[in-house]
Amino acid sequence: MTGVSATPEALALLGEIVAEHGPVLFHQSGGCCDGSSPMCYPAGEFRVGAGDVLLGIVGDAPFYIGALQAEAWAGSGDGLDLLLDAVPGRGGMFSLDNGRERRFLIRSGACAV
Repeated sequence: MTGVSATPEALALLGEIVAEHGPVLFHQSGGCCDGSSPMCYPAGEFRVGAGDVLLGIVGDAPFYIGALQAEAWAGSGDGLDLLLDAVPGRGGMFSLDNGRERRFLIRSGACAV
């Protein structure tokens, strides 16, 4: 299966963010530090690049992933199926979940032990 889904906790946090900021989008890059977490941006304030792939829609928010990251995660043999969750902690510096004492987190069968 290929796509992205969300836990009720992630949808609740997303709802709070959308109520405050309006429409948003997610981007999951393959970088280090903040780039390894899903980032949430106001729609129209993040440029999706030619190397980004629309993985799916969470709530009403499009969820993009860098093509190289998608390829790496899909190489697990289970396809690329990500679960967006919300956990205690601080979000990425430029992500809209920052400062809410909860942050978005990606879970994947490719990372299971």
